[in-house]
Amino acid sequence: MYWTLFKTFIKIGLVTFGGGYAMIPMIEADVVDKYKWVDKDEFVNLVAIAQSCPGVFAINISIFIGYKLKKISGAVCTAIAAALPSFFIILLIAMFFHQFQDNKIVASIFAGIRPAVVALIAVPTFNLAKSANINIYNCWIPTIGAIAIWLLGVNPIWVIVAAGFGGFLYGKYIRPTE
Repeated sequence: MYWTLFKTFIKIGLVTFGGGYAMIPMIEADVVDKYKWVDKDEFVNLVAIAQSCPGVFAINISIFIGYKLKKISGAVCTAIAAALPSFFIILLIAMFFHQFQDNKIVASIFAGIRPAVVALIAVPTFNLAKSANINIYNCWIPTIGAIAIWLLGVNPIWVIVAAGFGGFLYGKYIRPTE
């Protein structure tokens, strides 16, 4: 089991570019579909928790999955596996970046990658919205949250706290009467 966990998360850390959100479909494919370590609803909840916690998203979610399956030793195994590829890639880039940072070809490659990274983040965002049952009646919640963070400069922590409090009130006073 540990080897399977390690292989799964090192593969995810190694072949996924574009940040933690770009990893969501790949993590879901392995964790939910292939190995069935968690179901779809629990995965959506883990994604929400991992986003809310400080730190790197991919490592956060790997820790939650590892802990669910094998407690602390599983969490350590998956966290190391998720972090190792990035660590070594960044180390190599740091060692050699000064040699090619002013190269026009490298600058052009990075300029071309930027729009692709936006797509890598957009697709999991829409899939997550679908999984979280975001619809015409509640789409105002993430919209207001995004506007508050982007345009008004509200700290995301306050948006998360407000959303959690709103969810509590909804569950306590509105939902039971539906």
